Amino acid sequence: MNDLLASLLLGMLEGLTEFLPISSTGHLLIAQHWLGARSDLFNIVIQAGAILAISLVYRQRIWSLATGIRQVEHRTYALKIAAAFAVTAVVGLPVRLLGWELPETVTPVAWALIIGGVWMLLAERHADGRPASSEITWTIVVAVGLAQVVAGVFPGTSRSAAAIFIAMLLGLTRKPAAAEFVFLVGIPTMFAASAYALLETWLDGGAGSEDWAGLALAFTAATVTGFLAVRWLLGYIATHRFAPFAWYRIGLGVALLLGLPAGS
Repeated sequence: MNDLLASLLLGMLEGLTEFLPISSTGHLLIAQHWLGARSDLFNIVIQAGAILAISLVYRQRIWSLATGIRQVEHRTYALKIAAAFAVTAVVGLPVRLLGWELPETVTPVAWALIIGGVWMLLAERHADGRPASSEITWTIVVAVGLAQVVAGVFPGTSRSAAAIFIAMLLGLTRKPAAAEFVFLVGIPTMFAASAYALLETWLDGGAGSEDWAGLALAFTAATVTGFLAVRWLLGYIATHRFAPFAWYRIGLGVALLLGLPAGS
């Protein structure tokens, strides 16, 4: 396949799956098996496109928080975003430096997809039995920060799924409110992770042979697709359940395990 077309497809896939609760890592791993493996720099930059997309979706919310910081409600919400990010950074950086992460190979990703899907079904059923609430407690703040670390350790978990569903289990039962908080926390988290990984790649000399045209195309595709995917998801979850995403994860995980050659 033409390299530019492959880059376009990978960028679109990243934008589509980064914020849907189905694991971008798992889908990119599968896709790159067919479309060809890409450099760490490529994977970092297309994730940055997804970050730009979520920033554009929430640009008005971000602006209102920034300009209304003197208001107690806005200041408290912004502080909770910062605190969740701080939890992720304080716990996640040592984890990364120590190399505590499962390999991004098919078997662990497949199991993470299946376990995550079951977790989503159980968590949503539990949340459905509780009163509707948009309150973000400090317990939820800490749990969301830790959930992002867990998602980083177990490729295929899905950062958005892990964080949204732990928030719902702990009482943030209004799905749009849970998604908004998790996505806003994800902006500084993903910017920091991408910047750190980019610096590592640059210092290791991994940028010298990059296909910059393909990279630019993939970045643009990830941004556009990510923007559309998030806008659609926010409308969807306002009136629908997460169950279809959960069953999709389980089905994909089982299909991957059944299709694995021995030793994968």
